[in-house]
Amino acid sequence: MGEKLLFEFGSKERQGTALPDMDVPEKNIKEMIPEQFHRKAPLRLPELSEGEVVRHFVNLSSLNHHVDKGFYPLGSCTMKYNPKINEDTAALEGFRALHPSQPEQTVQGALQLMYEMGQYLCEIAGLAGLTLQPSAGAHGELTGLMMIRAYHEAQGRKRKYVLIPDSAHGTNPASVRIAGYASIQLKSNEKGLVDLDNLKAALNEDTAALMLTNPNTLGIFEAQIAEIEKLVHEAGALMYMDGANMNALLGIVRPGELGVDVLHFNLHKTFSTPHGGGGPGSGPVAVSEALLDFLPVPRIKKTDSGYAFDYERTQSIGNVSTFYGNFAIIVRAYTYIRMLGAKGLRRVSEGAILNANYLLSLLKDYYDLPYPGTPMHEFVLSGERQLKYGVKTLDIAKRLLDFGVHAPTVYFPLIVHEAMMIEPTETESKEAIEDFANIMIQIAKEAQENPDILKNAPVNTPVSRLDEAGAARTLNVRYQFQEEE
Repeated sequence: MGEKLLFEFGSKERQGTALPDMDVPEKNIKEMIPEQFHRKAPLRLPELSEGEVVRHFVNLSSLNHHVDKGFYPLGSCTMKYNPKINEDTAALEGFRALHPSQPEQTVQGALQLMYEMGQYLCEIAGLAGLTLQPSAGAHGELTGLMMIRAYHEAQGRKRKYVLIPDSAHGTNPASVRIAGYASIQLKSNEKGLVDLDNLKAALNEDTAALMLTNPNTLGIFEAQIAEIEKLVHEAGALMYMDGANMNALLGIVRPGELGVDVLHFNLHKTFSTPHGGGGPGSGPVAVSEALLDFLPVPRIKKTDSGYAFDYERTQSIGNVSTFYGNFAIIVRAYTYIRMLGAKGLRRVSEGAILNANYLLSLLKDYYDLPYPGTPMHEFVLSGERQLKYGVKTLDIAKRLLDFGVHAPTVYFPLIVHEAMMIEPTETESKEAIEDFANIMIQIAKEAQENPDILKNAPVNTPVSRLDEAGAARTLNVRYQFQEEE
């Protein structure tokens, strides 16, 4: 990679900062710490100047791919550009310097922001109430399922199962299990939608909820949603909607109006806050009127004298996160919503849908499209056609790295063989989409004419293709120090 470890350069006594002279009496630290805790050998830490440290981390950052550096079409993850004004507002001293244990009267601005954020998200969702506490999408799933369990128990019903379509997100079954339910998988039909006959057969008095991703992971809107909702509610079950794909619905569809009872948002997807290593995430959960009493506490209420925490929820599932949620992420998402407004949010989804369909029109002649039709914000191609040349989807993903482009989500959803799940997002320009399409077309031609190029890719990256399975099984991240003579 051409970059040494910090331990491999620098020298003794080199330092990046100078501490001021002490203005208190000096005392030997060994006299203050019991002897059994004394270090037997000097602590091995790198000793570097500030310039060396800064250059090292700048060099490392340039090796990593991120949304500020290049196209990132990671399907289902909505890797959109993060506006820098979000960072400016989150860094305001009035927000940055807060402590979560401060008295309510000293944090009125923060409480107002969180209260208004809840109002905005409820308006977007078409639902009655919300918690900002969950720290990520999967945490939101668990929180929603815990409220569903509490609701059924309050009705005197001991339900056992949650239905999950085979086109759902992979975290859904894990969340169901942790919440104390068992999951039952529903099959998709030839259009990539929930098979209604399979749904009818699975629904019974033991069904707690249907956990629906809409649009699903094929990028297809569940056009039968009205009939699905009717069947689920007639069985006494609840409708949970995985909101990871809300980037397709802003200002166009309000899930609550479709009969959804519980919806989690991903602020780090739909509302442009940092994603992945730049996190943390945030997964607020909105609910219908019937579930308001089960929301986590504290909630934030508006009073005649300002804003306050509300703990008076006798049926609440309790606190699901430390304090009130990932506040700095909430500030970023709040900024995004206020900057765009209602019309701007609708344009976000319209742009995402337009970009996805334009990109699909450029690629569908070069890769298989198992579920044809009009997708929303993302679509799923298959590398099945390239397999006859000995080229796998993984090879295509690795070859993309040679062009400075991140690969799409691969091998998911599982119902598509050799899947490539592509989401361009609304923040990409027409030129960027066309550049990506041309790269994908070139790779399709390489697969046919010179497949060895793909099998050996990447070759232009700091490291070549890794043995990922071997690395996972024989993980060793310990740095071996050379013993000094």
